[in-house]
Amino acid sequence: MADELENPSGTTEPVRARAVGVEGDQPRGRGSSGPSASGRSEKRGGRRSAYATRDLTTGSIPRNLWFLAWPATVNGALRTVDQLADLVWAGFFGSLAIAGMGVAQQYVGMAFTARMGLDVGMRAMVSRAIGMGDTRLAEHVVFQAATITLGYSLLMVLIGVFLTESLLGLLGVSDAVVAQGTTYMRILLIGQTVIGFQSLAGQSLSAAGDTFTPMRAAVVARVIHLAASPTLMFGLVGMPEMGLAGAALGTVLSHLVSLVIVLSALFRGSSRLHLRLRDFSFDGATVWRLLKIGGPASINGMERTLAQLFMVRLVAPFGDVAVAAFSITRRVENFAQMGSRGLGMASGIIVGQSLGAGKPERAKETIRWAAMYVTIITAAFSGLLLAFPVGFLTLFTRDPAFLEVARTWLVIAAVGYVGLALGQVAQQSFQTAGDTVMVMLITLGTMWGLELPLAWYLTRSTDVGQFGVAWAMLAAMAARPVIYVPYYYWGRWLRVRMFDPPEQARSGEGDGGAAG
Repeated sequence: MADELENPSGTTEPVRARAVGVEGDQPRGRGSSGPSASGRSEKRGGRRSAYATRDLTTGSIPRNLWFLAWPATVNGALRTVDQLADLVWAGFFGSLAIAGMGVAQQYVGMAFTARMGLDVGMRAMVSRAIGMGDTRLAEHVVFQAATITLGYSLLMVLIGVFLTESLLGLLGVSDAVVAQGTTYMRILLIGQTVIGFQSLAGQSLSAAGDTFTPMRAAVVARVIHLAASPTLMFGLVGMPEMGLAGAALGTVLSHLVSLVIVLSALFRGSSRLHLRLRDFSFDGATVWRLLKIGGPASINGMERTLAQLFMVRLVAPFGDVAVAAFSITRRVENFAQMGSRGLGMASGIIVGQSLGAGKPERAKETIRWAAMYVTIITAAFSGLLLAFPVGFLTLFTRDPAFLEVARTWLVIAAVGYVGLALGQVAQQSFQTAGDTVMVMLITLGTMWGLELPLAWYLTRSTDVGQFGVAWAMLAAMAARPVIYVPYYYWGRWLRVRMFDPPEQARSGEGDGGAAG
């Protein structure tokens, strides 16, 4: 199915996103160069900020990186603060509550990252279309991604209603931990409908170059969550005491507020994208292409979380305190990745738009700048953790038994955070360039070929006990950059093509290609 859309020259032609994953030179846009050109008139509703008009394919790369990265970093930081704050509140209910929330978050995280992988496909195609100067094509892609999100959200609702308790029981944790995490996990899985569409809308704005609006929405939502979560958990101001379920409900409510804000930007046209429901028509071919690009990214996200669930299975025999320490370390890891996620997203957006504009050298230089910045930032953060591990852990609980175990977990993990950050930049950059298959293979190899077997061996056959899991995770963090560096210089990721040249689209030639 194709939509008849107006191109910059004033003629109409079918908009088709074809030949996803085919290697070859990326064509320029339809008679345009860079995102300043648009497939529709620039007359739009709402006031438009610099994030709606800035051309990321020209100008200073460091300035463009920070222009995009600081809102994305703030957004990620607020999301991490949300999770850490919930763990702080959970600490008032004891280590069982921390363990229950932490284990449930592994499943919720897997559900979220699987759907986020589909967002990666959308982000890659939208950023490439913006770089080509075809805004209408970018908007068409967003609508097709929304149909995938709707189907996925309904699946999560069914899992949340019927399978939550059984899934938690599979991990081998105690019945007390399962009881703590069940309602929390069920609410968050049912709430994936709200969370998923909020993420989709925010990611589409970011791919088009507007990371500020999602951050603004996140600030409002996080303030609401930080107030609502303890209120519902502890039964403040006359509310019933809901425990961990209150934290989950606060999360869903805050995402609902964020969803309203980002959808308003998309449909009012205050950003580069301007969606109109009358422009929507289902396009099975584009949905398939989104799945071809986003599918490997979804597998990549799911395999990471699935590996963490196996890690929980390895840690569980060492007791609830060990599970709680593992859970805290995972949350701290999210905090450590704030800078790399923001810069990684910024790098990926500039890479995608630069490839769309036919500027591969600019794409390569962008990754180098981002890698340098995350190394400096993450090394400084890791140094603070190594110097004051107990001081950081006491934010969650002052239980001496917990602190003794968690301190060792945190110190081992902190050593690998620089490698983790470099891997994050490479992953997001290559994925937004459309090369999701290689990233998936690298993650598969380092997790299932190195991290899990090593963790199994160290916990079962050596005296390091539960800390064998931490050492195995460190080994995988260090291995990924070693693989990504030569792949960067190989340059295959520069040759992934997502759209046919205009002349092929007009003539209907091409067979869709194979995954690159």
